[in-house]
Amino acid sequence: MPQLPPSADLGTHEVTNQPPERGDADLWAGDAALRDHAAAAGANAAHLARYGAEMGTAAMRAAGRDANRHPPEAVLFDAGGRRLDEVAFHPAYHRLMAAGLEAGYAAIAWEGAAGGHATHAAMVYLTTQVEPGVCCPMTMSYAAVPALGADAGLDALWRPKLTARGYDGSIRPLARKAAATMGMAMTEKQGGSDVRANTTRAERDADGWRLTGHKWFCSAPMSDGFLTLAQAPGGLTCFVVPRWLEDGRNAIRIARLKDKLGNRANASAEIEFAGARGRRLGEEGAGVRTIIEMVHHTRLDTAMAPAGLMRAALIEALHWVRHRSAFQRRLIDQPLMRVVLADLALDWEGALALGLRVARAFDGTDAHERAFARLGVALAKFLGNKLCPNLVYEAIEVMGGMGYVEDTALPLLYREAPLNSIWEGSGNVICLDILRTLARTPEAAEAVDAELDAARGRDRRYDAALAAHRARFAAPPEEARARAFAESLATLLTAAVLLGQAPAAVAEGYVATRLDGPRGRVAGSIGQASLDSEAILARLGRGAPF
Repeated sequence: MPQLPPSADLGTHEVTNQPPERGDADLWAGDAALRDHAAAAGANAAHLARYGAEMGTAAMRAAGRDANRHPPEAVLFDAGGRRLDEVAFHPAYHRLMAAGLEAGYAAIAWEGAAGGHATHAAMVYLTTQVEPGVCCPMTMSYAAVPALGADAGLDALWRPKLTARGYDGSIRPLARKAAATMGMAMTEKQGGSDVRANTTRAERDADGWRLTGHKWFCSAPMSDGFLTLAQAPGGLTCFVVPRWLEDGRNAIRIARLKDKLGNRANASAEIEFAGARGRRLGEEGAGVRTIIEMVHHTRLDTAMAPAGLMRAALIEALHWVRHRSAFQRRLIDQPLMRVVLADLALDWEGALALGLRVARAFDGTDAHERAFARLGVALAKFLGNKLCPNLVYEAIEVMGGMGYVEDTALPLLYREAPLNSIWEGSGNVICLDILRTLARTPEAAEAVDAELDAARGRDRRYDAALAAHRARFAAPPEEARARAFAESLATLLTAAVLLGQAPAAVAEGYVATRLDGPRGRVAGSIGQASLDSEAILARLGRGAPF
């Protein structure tokens, strides 16, 4: 008996009360908040308009889903048993990598034009909405550039390939590649964030340095090179380890790929350096000080990514409630639904605004902006990532059972939501880093205080909350109160940025629900505050949502 095609009408029902396919969606033109905050940060609007239009197409979103649905595979040996230690990816992964790198994801911040880091940060936000996994290798390549400045020879060798505005996924030595990517391998089993406990050793021989040891997490093991830490005779030292040498493969063994909760399009691996050749980067014994430049810049991206995840989740939910009816009313017309979504949208726009303000500081050339970036990036990373998982969960709940089904993007986003809080320092590590910065870099605290003071006089509730924070934390807190301090300071800093550059409905709504008076612990439980839901939600997409 012939099989009916899946689309055959069996006469059992007709499809009603379901949203239409979203089709192409311009991620720049349709995002009023991004355009406003990117302009305030000095980003390149014309560049972002082109990139946002490309990334928002249905074809690119489909590529993102394919790259997640078909994760990378380790290819450790050939048919004859010879080691390969390679990673195979679905073609959709390569398509997304090419789109990002050819558009300057890793390069634009280093090309000398104004607003380069802000433009890069906005590209992180846009890419994350489509497929967050590919951001990891591209972010590492972007962030490796300033670290390479510790050695003129390595900088001259690697920087042109990392900033080439191209994607070359071929397997061959650096000299024969048009463009390159850089990964990182710091974490070891016994140390985790405590990299000074690392045991990988680096030993000199006649040709330079050989590294031996095991790395518990290698971000992007298919990269052309890796920044890593190893114990040299003079102490913990940073090295650049190429994946290929001119005479063949370097001795880098892939032990296995990690079976991760999310970030599935990206390969993360355990690797072994089996006498791998490396070149020292920076002074012997100064490994942490050298590689921290890379960490500082990857933290910018981990502060931007949650804003992208939050918008992607809210857009899915909004598309659903605009086209779905229950109890004789569209879901978006129901007051409780509107207030829940508007409350969530304030967290999204706050994370976007603060992330781009920090990116503007990365572009700054004076000491004040550099100091602000040092503390601001930690605050933005901490708060945005703590808010992101719950927002994505609430978006799932808005959609009911469909939010729990892989046909929508929400399960992918939910699996991704915790990652950026873990990457480059989990919440506690970031809070301790904030305390260290306050103790060792008083100019960073002064820069953030100046930003907070600049917003005074715009909203009495903000002024009162700032005074209360300063009374509560007249001195940097003890370690056990570090999270309370970080949350309070980051929330105030977000409010200050919004008061300076967001519409009144957003800025006043944020202050009223985050700084003034009691509120519950769940979305939409905003106490006595009232929100202009229509104006807030209109920031998510072009035109009024109702």
